[in-house]
Amino acid sequence: MSDMILTRMGDGERVRLEAAEIREDILDGTEDAAKRAGIAPLSEDEQEQLFEIIADPARIVSVKPGNEVIVTDDGCSMSFYGGQDGGGVGAPLSRMQAVLTYERACGADTTSLGHSDYSYKPVKPIINFEANDYYNISMATTAPFFYGAQPNLGLYFQPDGPCPNAAELMPQGKIEEACQAQEEAAEHLQRDLVFVGRRLAEVGLEGLNFDTCGSAGDADFLAALKAVAELKKTVPDLPILMGAAGEFVLGMHGSVTFQGERLAGMFPQDQARMVAAAGGDIFGMAVSTATTESVPWNLSRAVTFLKATSERSPIPVHANVGMGVCGVPMMEQPPIDSVTRVSKALVEIGKADGL
Repeated sequence: MSDMILTRMGDGERVRLEAAEIREDILDGTEDAAKRAGIAPLSEDEQEQLFEIIADPARIVSVKPGNEVIVTDDGCSMSFYGGQDGGGVGAPLSRMQAVLTYERACGADTTSLGHSDYSYKPVKPIINFEANDYYNISMATTAPFFYGAQPNLGLYFQPDGPCPNAAELMPQGKIEEACQAQEEAAEHLQRDLVFVGRRLAEVGLEGLNFDTCGSAGDADFLAALKAVAELKKTVPDLPILMGAAGEFVLGMHGSVTFQGERLAGMFPQDQARMVAAAGGDIFGMAVSTATTESVPWNLSRAVTFLKATSERSPIPVHANVGMGVCGVPMMEQPPIDSVTRVSKALVEIGKADGL
């Protein structure tokens, strides 16, 4: 039993694996990422470093002094007043109280505000209320205070939105109509992103977060890129964080381009380059967690993607370490043993600029 190491599966199940099994998972994970994205796998030394992080007997691990990085957040303060189904604890706090508690009690590097739906489309009709709340809370905060939500192209398809539903058209063989519907929806989304961003900038917005870009495919990613570029023309000093939805851009449309490059199939190293070209200030890298594989396998993949992206990105890269991304198990309340190992590996091996 002395050779058995406590770790987890991608769904959070606690398991004990032999050292040889963990090393094999690390090797398989890095080779999988390298093959898919056409990048270099982790070296033998880096694989051994990752093994030591995973095998550390302590419940919580951390980076060495001097290796600390900034932590940005996407609505973490909602965890105080949100329900358990969303990873929250249901404390009776207002949004301002939650933000200030997160900043002052938890020592947060950044704080943020977001609508409970966490998408930009429902924010547009209540923008005056959101702008008022943002302004009032920003008067009491010290740390950088973002406003964030997801672009969420899916909300622009029928029955919730004005455009024909591409997901219904494609199975019917109506590919051209499905592509047209996505292009039309992307135009609506771009306008809403710019509208909300400009309105919040009028009340002193300190940073804007486009979270989970590309969740509905390449047209979703394109709308966010175009919105960033348009916002930078009128509010060039507004910091914009653009986070991805996954390790590659889904080709739901397949042909949309940004600055002459097709977005479908782009892996993190190219996603970061596109975000920088649009004028984004921070790229939030995401790598999906496979629930049937171990944390060592998932984390090895994530670190491999991140290392290549950090080496090539012209802007800071903040690796997403939320529920079910970058090696973190797919759970509403991810276990601290996995989260800290993921964070340490992404920073010390993947060279993340932030989390």
